[in-house]
Amino acid sequence: MRHPAYGVLLQQPMLTQIPHRKKEDVVAPNWLTLEAPSVVFEGDSIDLMCQKKKDWWKIQTVVYYRDGKQLQFPDKVSSVSIPRAAPRDSGQYSCSATARKYFLPRSKSSRSVGIEVLELFPRPVLTVSSYRPTEGSPVTLTCETRPSPQRSNVQLQFCFFRDGKALGSGWSSSPELRVPAMWTEDSGSYWCQAETAALTVRKQSLQSQIHVQRVPVSNVSLEIWAPRGPVIEGGSLVLLCSVAKGTGNITFSWHREATRASVGRKTQRSLSAELEVPAVQEGDAGRYYCRADNGHDPVQSRLLSVRVRSPVSHPVLTLRELGPQAMVGNVVELHCEAQRGSPPILYRFYHENVTLVNISVPSGGGASFNLSLTAEHSGNYSCEADNGLGAQRSEVVPLNVTGTIGCRRDHVTARVLGTLCGGLGFIAAALLCYYGSHKIAGGRSAPHAPSLLFLRDASSANPQESTHASSLPDIEELQPDYVNVGPIDVVYSQVWSIQPPENSANTRRMILENKDSHIIYSDVKET
Repeated sequence: MRHPAYGVLLQQPMLTQIPHRKKEDVVAPNWLTLEAPSVVFEGDSIDLMCQKKKDWWKIQTVVYYRDGKQLQFPDKVSSVSIPRAAPRDSGQYSCSATARKYFLPRSKSSRSVGIEVLELFPRPVLTVSSYRPTEGSPVTLTCETRPSPQRSNVQLQFCFFRDGKALGSGWSSSPELRVPAMWTEDSGSYWCQAETAALTVRKQSLQSQIHVQRVPVSNVSLEIWAPRGPVIEGGSLVLLCSVAKGTGNITFSWHREATRASVGRKTQRSLSAELEVPAVQEGDAGRYYCRADNGHDPVQSRLLSVRVRSPVSHPVLTLRELGPQAMVGNVVELHCEAQRGSPPILYRFYHENVTLVNISVPSGGGASFNLSLTAEHSGNYSCEADNGLGAQRSEVVPLNVTGTIGCRRDHVTARVLGTLCGGLGFIAAALLCYYGSHKIAGGRSAPHAPSLLFLRDASSANPQESTHASSLPDIEELQPDYVNVGPIDVVYSQVWSIQPPENSANTRRMILENKDSHIIYSDVKET
């Protein structure tokens, strides 16, 4: 018999039937004896020795038997050994020998000896903490066996297998193996083996089936993981897709609602996954959702709105409705607008770095306001746009306010009055020029300077005659009639142009009785 641990030994015995012996072949009943142990443990060797008494018989061949069947050993040796005995080697053993006397062969047999091979340790039993574990849960495998009390000092080692593949680090002195997390691919047939440290006895347990259960994904959610504040154009964006439950490899995918196309995909054994957009653009804004799938039906999250805010660009300041020259009394519109930037945007207007006005635009676009020019409005103008992501200033726009637009207009008015009212019209025009010049100089003649002047001509009989200088005293005795009929900065005035009659005593009476006098309007701008 060939054994890997011991090299080439004697052949495994084979049994043959003991031949019938004649009466004359039997010599003395105790002439041949078989020496053998009565009890051995599996894994031990069984040593057999067939011996004769000392006499004149010479043994030539020896044959060994178990339970009456011949064991195949070389027939010219008196002692043999059965290595690594097993319980099947138990039985009744005997031997027979062929002796020769005077050159005559004779066959002699020994008495039978009973040999029992005891079990060193029972066949192991594999126990499993859970035969149907859920994915991700731990499982403990135990190989249960122990040496015989008569051989309690025997050291055993253990090994666990799944579908023919050794688990863990292979052979170990521990009868337990803990698998920290089981997955669907860990399903299969399991068994264990126990072996003596001397490698003499090895036994295997029965196989056990373990089926790992997969938990479907549930409660999928999508959230902005970073940044914690607003998403700013050019910055990074991290979208976190997570599930409350689910085992095994989970495939996460991110989608944009507008296109429904996938913008990212990851497969990993975890309850969450991240999608990073390294440089967010304003066009990335929109509504997103994610899906999770671990082999069951995929589950989709709710929609998440992603708003990307972009900083404002440098605004542009323009002066609108401005003629070839900025004159005192002109009205100019200042318009400030940033071409890019997320609303709301706050615009600030400056004159020589002094704030003029703040205007908030909630929905984008520019901001404007009107400015009635005075001589003090000359200088540099600029504006600023700010949406909370950094203020930007426009370039400086210079403005030079020149001229006295009030007197030039009154010269035209004087010519009109001269034609209509004669000399008195020129006096009224002079009054207008006085008001305009006084205000240009920086002061005001009254809290509400007149902007419209009514001139009433009392000479209905001859309206084209000129007024003489001798009538001026009579005019001075009259009180002008001012009536406010519009906004508080507009005053209406009546001025009478009088042609004296032949009877000067009736002058005042004629003025008072003339109710249908001609009215002339003159526009006086307030600066």
